[in-house]
Amino acid sequence: MTRRVAILLASVLVLAALAGASVCVGANAVPPHAIWDAFTSYAGTDEHVIVRDIRGPRTLIAICVGAALGTAGTLIQTLTRNPLAEPGVLGVTAGAGFAIIIGTVAGVAASQSVRLGLALAGAVLAAVLVYGVGRTHPLRLILAGVALTYVLSGLSLALRLVFPDVLDRYRFWAVGALAGREQMPLGLPLAAIVLALIGAVIVTRPLGSLALGENVAHALGARVGQIRIAVLVLVTVLAGAATAIAGPILFVGLMVPHLARRLATGSVPWLMAYTMVFGPILLVASDIGSRVLLPTGEVPVAIVTAFIGAPVLIWAVRRYGTVSL
Repeated sequence: MTRRVAILLASVLVLAALAGASVCVGANAVPPHAIWDAFTSYAGTDEHVIVRDIRGPRTLIAICVGAALGTAGTLIQTLTRNPLAEPGVLGVTAGAGFAIIIGTVAGVAASQSVRLGLALAGAVLAAVLVYGVGRTHPLRLILAGVALTYVLSGLSLALRLVFPDVLDRYRFWAVGALAGREQMPLGLPLAAIVLALIGAVIVTRPLGSLALGENVAHALGARVGQIRIAVLVLVTVLAGAATAIAGPILFVGLMVPHLARRLATGSVPWLMAYTMVFGPILLVASDIGSRVLLPTGEVPVAIVTAFIGAPVLIWAVRRYGTVSL
């Protein structure tokens, strides 16, 4: 118990340090003391504007989106007992993104609330389709998700090429990025993420009994059907809201649970706690890397997470491709 608490506290400190670095690092470096001054004695200087209006909100977005994607991955892996499951790999993220592109082409995605609704609807349809095709075998589930992701990505690209205004407006979003998101009205999607994270904490203990198998869960008195529906709703909200904010960012929900599972040692509550910290750590660190990799500009953060996540996926398939959790 003491070891788990120490690891969690150390992870929180690492996240705090990365959050501070995220505010300081960029094209215009900001000294650490300016962070405190920007919030306690705001003077409207360039440094204060960067901290309060640009990098501070961007860091908050990275923390929330990272927690959402990591938690969604943990929920779906635990529910399906499939270590290869992840919202991006299973097509949920692609479904949410494609729905937003369709709404934009149709001219109905003007507000953030409409985009959030479209993302949730697309995530639900993608999840239902993939689960219906590949529910009988873990590897089939992954193949169905990857196939749907490629199909929807191809259709999205075709629409953006046919409608150049959509391409120009959502080109950076379609790759998956955090740059410029701080200028958008984010109250609704961030509130949805926070409520879904609270729901994930509430469902953790009953989900732990389901992770032992349906027969054991029934013997322990768990309401398996209600748990499954609640988890699917939470995954949809988390993945849909994260995609509505930052675009499709893959692999975070795959990597984070694998890292956290080694430390949680079979405890689903501790797995969830680690996930909610490791997800933001990964995305904030990736966002910092996206700013410094190229001297001429930023790299979309989804490219950084994909560069890290592709080897992790290969390793996971080689190790878990024929077994379940």
